[in-house]
Amino acid sequence: MKDKVTSIDVARRAGVSQSAVSRVFTPGASASPKTIEKVRKAAEELGYRPNPIARAMITGKSRIIGLVVAYLDNQFYPIALERLSRSLQARGYHVLIFLAENATAEVAPVMEELIAYQVDGIVTASVTMTNDLTNLCEAAGIPVVMFNRGQDDPRLSEVTSDNVAGGRTVANYLVAGGHERIAHIAGLQEASTGRDRARGFVEALADHGRTPVAVVDGRYDRDIASALTRELFGAADRPDAVFVGNDHMALAVMDTLRFELGLSVPDDVSVVGYDDVPIASWAAYDLTTIRQPVNRMVDATVDALLSRIEGDTEPRHILIPGPLIQRGSARKPKGFKT
Repeated sequence: MKDKVTSIDVARRAGVSQSAVSRVFTPGASASPKTIEKVRKAAEELGYRPNPIARAMITGKSRIIGLVVAYLDNQFYPIALERLSRSLQARGYHVLIFLAENATAEVAPVMEELIAYQVDGIVTASVTMTNDLTNLCEAAGIPVVMFNRGQDDPRLSEVTSDNVAGGRTVANYLVAGGHERIAHIAGLQEASTGRDRARGFVEALADHGRTPVAVVDGRYDRDIASALTRELFGAADRPDAVFVGNDHMALAVMDTLRFELGLSVPDDVSVVGYDDVPIASWAAYDLTTIRQPVNRMVDATVDALLSRIEGDTEPRHILIPGPLIQRGSARKPKGFKT
């Protein structure tokens, strides 16, 4: 069996020190163009491949980031994860993606496994961090940034769209459209995103002297959203508009309204969602929705995480506003300005 090629072999072939070889293969480290050329030529001739695990043992840095996600049914998250992965890879990090149910019993083993991998940082998407999990990561010296989810814990960084403002915009839009009976099928109320969107919506209606005819928890679940739609719209005094806590549910609401209850969208009922996933723009749905600015959210998340990894001890709490995208699923008020 052929002996494994090491960095020492590459250094000898290139006529440089072993530390020079290490710098060439360490993202962000400096080496002269001449050294880089010699080292990469020698490595190619010898068939050398750097060992990130060995480097981690030496440097204490694995250059691995763990991404934990619990809600891939929603199209927003596969898009966000892809962009997070590409952005981190462009900064010289490897990415491990773990799936977990959004419950402490499911998330805890995943976090423990990531710590065992000696990841440099963790991004959680649609996952709630308990105090115990935060303590676990803090004790291991691993920074955590929450993506599209907030937590009442000053130790954690978080990046979200401005969910309260988004909910307010939807309420103002539906009132300006002349709707009288407005309902809200909310997102998961254990999650900050669901609570904040509902809060902004209800507060803005109150500013107009209105209250929603119903606020019900759809739990970010298509089947639950469909069942709630049957209950809300099966009666004679049905709502004439509904704000749905995300597009994943809103598409199910539209299907139920049109194909089960025989109602016209938007002639009988206006529907507004939240996220602006790609399918929302399809002609079959043409969904009016609040756009989550995913690129800006990804950039802010990566910057916040790498800043913590590089020694910044101050957590960041970032809110990024998203625009209302007017399409055909809701009555369009004349001259409405967000």
